Amino acid sequence: MKHVIDPLDLSVEETEALLDLAGDMAENPAKYASVCAGKRLATLFYEPSTRTRLSFEAAMMNMGGTVIGFSSADNSSAAKGESVADTIRVISCYADICAMRHPKEGAPARAARYSRIPVINAGDGGHQHPTQTLTDLMTIRRRKGGFQGLTIGLCGDLKFGRTVHSLIRSLARYGGVRFVLISPEELRVPEYVIEEELKAKNLPYREVEDLESVIADLDILYMTRVQKERFFNEADYIRLKDSYILTGAKLRKAKPDMAVLHPLPRVNEIALEVDDDPRAAYFEQVQNGVYVRMALMMTLLGVKAC
Repeated sequence: MKHVIDPLDLSVEETEALLDLAGDMAENPAKYASVCAGKRLATLFYEPSTRTRLSFEAAMMNMGGTVIGFSSADNSSAAKGESVADTIRVISCYADICAMRHPKEGAPARAARYSRIPVINAGDGGHQHPTQTLTDLMTIRRRKGGFQGLTIGLCGDLKFGRTVHSLIRSLARYGGVRFVLISPEELRVPEYVIEEELKAKNLPYREVEDLESVIADLDILYMTRVQKERFFNEADYIRLKDSYILTGAKLRKAKPDMAVLHPLPRVNEIALEVDDDPRAAYFEQVQNGVYVRMALMMTLLGVKAC
């Protein structure tokens, strides 16, 4: 039995195989319509989510399976003080696979220690979000054909953004990628990510504060929102929340085949006018997320298409 708590729990070879499977699911959905018939997914979401929770649920139902779970800690026995360990022991009696989101870093990893079913980390605090990373990789690969030689711009909240940290760590394994890290000083990528992933692997990177000065160099622009829920001081949030807004005017300076990604939800960091630009890939990203989660659950459950 395998759990996926961190994007690096999957080797590069396993990741590529999973992305190949997700791509086939996108092209031939009917082929997988009943591959998980009789299987049950438990979605244990201790903090709010729209896209990730519904994406997991849609993915399982697309494969003929069923879903149980809760969408808030208030709707679970956690409100009574039940531990994550006890919850997963109980859920292991009801379901075949589990997707867990939790505000505390390490909670899904703890659940995996006590689980009798595969556990997928659907986001733990500011730590990891492996299925979003797989979604991002699929979107980049489908847009660009691969990762070698790309210049990846990451913009906005690079300090608290778990999607950013996971994406850097995953792309760093491929090599041949250049990073442009665009953020205010207060929201820079944590130093440990720089040291362990970029410097240790001799990957070129730049840290800048101005998006417009580098947008023409980028093959991928990964926008993020400034996350209010990650701030202890509301004044800091208000001061920084509008630091970067991608508009049509700024986009005109970019390459014609650059792709704009965003893990969503957005607030105002991408203007609505950008949605109609062919470089906008974030809603495509959402659809890819369903295929990636289908492929991951199918792989972890060990089921095969007919």
